[in-house]
Amino acid sequence: MESLIILRDNKFRKHLILALLIGLCLRLIFVIYFRASDDDTSMYQELGRNLMEHHVLGLTPGDTLVPSDIRMPGYPIFLGVLSIFFGWSLLPVLVAQVLVDLVTCVITALLAAMLAPEELRNRVAIIALWLAATCPFVANYTSVALTEVLATFFTTGALLVLVCAYRREKATAVGGARPGRLWYLGGFIVGLGTLVRPETPLLAATVGLVLIARWYKPSNWKRLGQAGTLLLAGVLTPLVPWAARNWISLHEVQFLSARYVQMPDEFVPLGFYAWTHTWLIHYDEVDRILYKLDLGPMDVDEMPPAAFDSPEERARVAKLLESQQKTFGISPEADRGFAELARERTARRPLRTYLWVPHARAATIWFTPRTELLPFSANLWPPGRNWRANPTSYLVTAVFALIDICYLGLALMGTFFMRRQAGIAFLIAYVLVRTAFFASVHMTVEPRFALVCFPSVLALAALFWARQVKSVSPPVEAA
Repeated sequence: MESLIILRDNKFRKHLILALLIGLCLRLIFVIYFRASDDDTSMYQELGRNLMEHHVLGLTPGDTLVPSDIRMPGYPIFLGVLSIFFGWSLLPVLVAQVLVDLVTCVITALLAAMLAPEELRNRVAIIALWLAATCPFVANYTSVALTEVLATFFTTGALLVLVCAYRREKATAVGGARPGRLWYLGGFIVGLGTLVRPETPLLAATVGLVLIARWYKPSNWKRLGQAGTLLLAGVLTPLVPWAARNWISLHEVQFLSARYVQMPDEFVPLGFYAWTHTWLIHYDEVDRILYKLDLGPMDVDEMPPAAFDSPEERARVAKLLESQQKTFGISPEADRGFAELARERTARRPLRTYLWVPHARAATIWFTPRTELLPFSANLWPPGRNWRANPTSYLVTAVFALIDICYLGLALMGTFFMRRQAGIAFLIAYVLVRTAFFASVHMTVEPRFALVCFPSVLALAALFWARQVKSVSPPVEAA
């Protein structure tokens, strides 16, 4: 890869050492002083322990170990391998995540360098490296045993390889070698990432869409078919053993994990989820309402006004929740009632369900202050009252919100100025496709869903600093 040349540059090496040291200190501060916990951590640990001790990826809901596809196997394997050397303590896991995230910072720098004009690659790479090393958002997630750090690493690595493959493909017009191995390697890394997070194939699908849009002419169909076949083969290579295991153990064709995090034969309240898709837009509503579904009684008084279009509708919801308040679960009968309510609300206001709510959920994913793992959290409005209530929490929340806006603003400007650089479309399209998926399809809405996109955002932000060469650089065909 042409961007690897910057690793030989002495100036970049000096920045690399210093940036990684500061990045290491930042992440260790989160790990030591702001270590976070999550309910999913215990599930991943149980899956990893059962895999290591009983060679079964499964859970023990009662006295029997039951094989399960409730989670992808990548993170339990990661925990299990570390347990061989360090036991089941979480500290080695968090330190390992710190090291993985620092490698992601380097990959982000290489990605930015590849997208930059050749004469400014070193400069852009250095800026991207510092942005990534000091970004508190992904760094914060090294302090909790969850999949986000590993997923970000694989996604960024796959983007680097796939952008390189595309640029090599364009070079074949002047006699370059076809990058078949790179298409396969990029797909293979996507497949590895899928073993960690099941939505990772969105990256391969996005790349495929960009290639179709770019190579739609019949003269390009051959290389489109070759690139698509190799990319798909790479994605499937790591997933076939997982699918075979699911066929043998669970008697089902399943390349991913259970969509609704359910055990085999467990009832999924699809009607209830369809109803929440007509109004749920805020992150606090997820914790306060949605995650209480199986943990405690739900009360209509805790739901926002947007959940009801009339007093009669509110009364219907209260009636449907009566059984949940006793059993902490939605019954099939109540679920059918919620499904009917969702259809009525959508028929009454289709733009709300299909346009306004997804856009509001997208805003939540990208613009919620990313303090969910920190002991500091405050509402930004009204500022005076919230500042007086807790100045420290308000200041931290405001700073995190400002950093987030700055990153996104720089990324938008970098995209605009360098929009003709080959490969830019991969990053832009992936951010848009992933955002659309989690805003429209996924059952919850959380700021961490954008986390794996931040290396792409930071790489695009670094390109802003190459804007002055736009007028003197030879134009590059649009990606």
